Amino acid sequence: MKRHSKRFNAALKSITPNKEYSIADAISLVKKNATAKFDESVDIAMQLGVDPRKADQVVRGTVALPHGTGKTVRVLVIAKSPLDKEAIAAGADHAGFEDYIEKIQGGWTDIDVIIATPDVMGQLGRLGKVLGPRGLMPNPKSGTVTTDVAKAVREVKAGKIEFRVDKAGNVLAGIGKASFDPAKLEENFRTFYASILRAKPATAKGKYVKSVHLSSTMGPGVPVSETELLLIQG
Repeated sequence: MKRHSKRFNAALKSITPNKEYSIADAISLVKKNATAKFDESVDIAMQLGVDPRKADQVVRGTVALPHGTGKTVRVLVIAKSPLDKEAIAAGADHAGFEDYIEKIQGGWTDIDVIIATPDVMGQLGRLGKVLGPRGLMPNPKSGTVTTDVAKAVREVKAGKIEFRVDKAGNVLAGIGKASFDPAKLEENFRTFYASILRAKPATAKGKYVKSVHLSSTMGPGVPVSETELLLIQG
């Protein structure tokens, strides 16, 4: 049985059992309970009523959070010249072609996002066993396979994130930092939640959003009121 720290248990006591909180109150509690020595992330966990085993019920997409995630995203662009130079000018941390293919083959994955042009995907696709498990393989649906690498780099650096439902039907994402202003966290929350609603598969039956929790990196989850979430759905 997993044992939690004294800090976690103390934070857990601040959450009333069987109570659901408004978005504002949930954010306030998460910020209050983020007492680690570093700036904790604020994470959202959504349980969805879909069956990810069915290809037509996979929920995935991208969303640009209005206030970013507060995280420094390391971006690698795999592209031939002159697009690699455009990527660097746009803010990419690394850009190139064959030299980075070789580095990845050697086990280097010290990046958070890979953006690639369509013409290099044949070579990059061979590295699926390395990149796939780490969630680094570029994908057209997420906007990371494109000829406009400069735009893609700027969007990722500004706070564009990718989401995908896991095998258990959950979607997890970071929507900011505990140091963020509450209003900015709430706007990021509402933007992310709305993007999940838009990604609802046409074949999904029954209740789509089963539950939503907010938490900090080291803190317990705070349930968000279903009544308030229904207002976002309109």
